[in-house]
Amino acid sequence: MTSAPLTDREISLVRTSLAVVAPQATEMTVYFYAILFTRHPEVRGLFPENMDVQRDRLLRGLLRIIDLVDDVDNLVQFCSRLGRDHRKFGALDAHYPAVGDCLLASLARYAGTAWNAEIAVAWTRAYTVAAQVMIAAAEDDTRLRPAAWEAQIIRHEYRGNGIAEITVQPDQPYPYVAGQYVSMETPWYPRTWRHYSPAHRPRTDHSMTFHVRAVHRGQVSNALVHHAAAGHRVRLGSPQGEMTLAAAGDRDLLLVAGGTGLAPIRALIEEAAARDMRRYVELFVGARTAEELYGLDDMLRLTQRHHWLTVRAAVSHEHIPGQRGTLPQVLREFGPWYRHEAFLCGPPDMVTTAVRTLLEQGTPRSRIHHDPLDTPVLTAPLTPPRPSQEIDQP
Repeated sequence: MTSAPLTDREISLVRTSLAVVAPQATEMTVYFYAILFTRHPEVRGLFPENMDVQRDRLLRGLLRIIDLVDDVDNLVQFCSRLGRDHRKFGALDAHYPAVGDCLLASLARYAGTAWNAEIAVAWTRAYTVAAQVMIAAAEDDTRLRPAAWEAQIIRHEYRGNGIAEITVQPDQPYPYVAGQYVSMETPWYPRTWRHYSPAHRPRTDHSMTFHVRAVHRGQVSNALVHHAAAGHRVRLGSPQGEMTLAAAGDRDLLLVAGGTGLAPIRALIEEAAARDMRRYVELFVGARTAEELYGLDDMLRLTQRHHWLTVRAAVSHEHIPGQRGTLPQVLREFGPWYRHEAFLCGPPDMVTTAVRTLLEQGTPRSRIHHDPLDTPVLTAPLTPPRPSQEIDQP
């Protein structure tokens, strides 16, 4: 970082003042964007028309930065990822001071009498540190790859239960690693990006297939599942995520998938098979009902080709032959898993509970990998969704 890390006093000031405005966080973000667009109308085009989710993005990012403000290494990692990702929005260096000024004005308004000159200086330092890291990361990334990739949908197959398999062909090679996820923008909702994971390891022709579930009130996911067709164009942001086999060493693998969270898990299995790894892989696939056990048949067919792969299904809301219960419950029954490297993907509640189960059984936290709790850190709402708000999960 160019600027020196914050002092203990400055860290205390920003965290204390943030706690003061927290009860009014929603109102503060509405005010922030109102003055940002009034004072700097040129930035309005960077944001989606529907600002509901975007307002929560600001809160999520702000909370994460403040949480990491005394953890320099992770702060740099997080802000670097943000800086690289913001390239696809068209963010420019000149936009950062505008955002910073409006952010401080919003904090001062809602902190009221708790705000003073010393707090303003501390917040200015905190924002400057984060902005410098983001700008530097974006500049470095510019030399390596485009801000976004144009791609065309070449195949769209509806698989039932609100799920479609969508294959896209990027106009130029798209480099990613099995297990990573991709942000996607559709022509129906410009500047609105959602995260989806390729369901396979990289292909030689660079095409990618995504498993997309139409989420209730999810504008983007419903458009992709019910309106998209071959020939439509989309844009792809840079690949993200650390849930890759590079973290696994030579340990056996525990893979846990809920719903379309099976996509990156399947990619990891393909990668393990391609590397001819000498390890055992235990896969647990969960759903509420047997009908919702998406992709299970494909996984069972894989077990016939790979002796090292074991697949188990867990159904929580229906009596059928086999395992009944939530994925965390079934994991507890077949554990402990402290000798394995664990990879989890699915609904955040499921992942949270599964992680807790693994920790309770002695699995080291360093061996538990999941992107769902990190991926939506800037997209999932902080509060229960409003009736008009969409929530598209990866």
